[in-house]
Amino acid sequence: MLRVAEQYAVTDTGRQRRANEDSLLARSPLFVVADGMGGAQAGEVASRLAIESFQPGIGSDGNPEESLEALAQAANTRIHERSHSDAEHAGMGTTLTAVYVDEEQIAIAHVGDSRAYCLRAGELVRLTDDHSLVDELLRQGRLTPEEAIEHPQRSVITRALGPEDSVEVDTRSYAAHEGDVYLLCSDGLTTMLPEERIRELLLGNRDLRAAGEALVAAANEAGGRDNITVVLLRLEEVAVRSHRGDEQQTATDLPVVSSVPATAAAQQASPQTPPPEPSEHAGQTGAGAPVQPAVQRVPRRPGEAQPDPARSARRARRRRLLGTLAVTLVVLGVLLAGGYLALQSVYFIGTDERGLVTVYRGVPVQLPAGIDLYTTTYVSGVSASTLGAGRRHRLLDHSLRSESDAASLVRSLELGQLE
Repeated sequence: MLRVAEQYAVTDTGRQRRANEDSLLARSPLFVVADGMGGAQAGEVASRLAIESFQPGIGSDGNPEESLEALAQAANTRIHERSHSDAEHAGMGTTLTAVYVDEEQIAIAHVGDSRAYCLRAGELVRLTDDHSLVDELLRQGRLTPEEAIEHPQRSVITRALGPEDSVEVDTRSYAAHEGDVYLLCSDGLTTMLPEERIRELLLGNRDLRAAGEALVAAANEAGGRDNITVVLLRLEEVAVRSHRGDEQQTATDLPVVSSVPATAAAQQASPQTPPPEPSEHAGQTGAGAPVQPAVQRVPRRPGEAQPDPARSARRARRRRLLGTLAVTLVVLGVLLAGGYLALQSVYFIGTDERGLVTVYRGVPVQLPAGIDLYTTTYVSGVSASTLGAGRRHRLLDHSLRSESDAASLVRSLELGQLE
């Protein structure tokens, strides 16, 4: 069984902010970082409400991922209701990254651009994906890492607790190892220090307090433009083992540390079905393989009924009908596949339910049964309400475009270059 052997948590205002809007919780086995946003100290309120929602912990029963998600949703509801009941806190929100240490794995819940990392065998692996405009552009290949560093909208996040009445929470679990060091941090650290520098400081400071202080100091030396929060924990193995119920989800190993594909890992983790034992009456060859019995033809007995020609004819007609039906289904399948591929080759630009400019694949048609002939491929960080009439008409006329044409228009819009 794994447990937290050492932990350290610190939050710092930084060099360019007057107040600290970050909040944290470090109470083993639960660790949480929240980075608030909003004017008039609303961000501080939002992050504090998020941490308060996690104060009761998740208990020892049930699925850790589901419990973390439930707490995150409860925090979202509290923040959203406060922002609508208090004008001073209107529009406030917060990021959230939570880690729960279980007996053999860690569970993560994540919203926003705070991060979780694992240091294992000298390698630093990021365990979360940023919900930010720049990170989404990077994942889409629309920005290079060099462009992302200086992007004017690098601080825009696309998902947070509070702004909406519901929020999508990323949850996942990873198999944990003895000696793992986990880092939770706000973007005040990661926007100041590259990941390689973070790895060097963690490797160079075995004591977690020294490592945490070194990370904060380095972020401040690099400019300290934002609040800096660091939570560190190291795991160790203890002899006592217990087992959670069957409802627990299976953890996956770290994507970079483990070289075994997920499907192969799942096969290795599950017991292999043994080959069937040969019958004690079956013959054996010199190699031990069962001998297959020879096929014997039994002669028809006197008086046994002869085959019915009419029945044989009916069977032949049935086989021909089934053959014709199979050919018809194949032709229909080919036609449907061709139509599907045609829909996959065209794109149009519209808005999603939040009013954000969105690229869709397919055609802007909904069938009577509620079946959409389009799917979302990319959601920008630009609200259609901010567009002038000319840009709105050019983008949102639902014209069918090529993928490159649609991507180019939205990229120009995000970069402020669309005329």
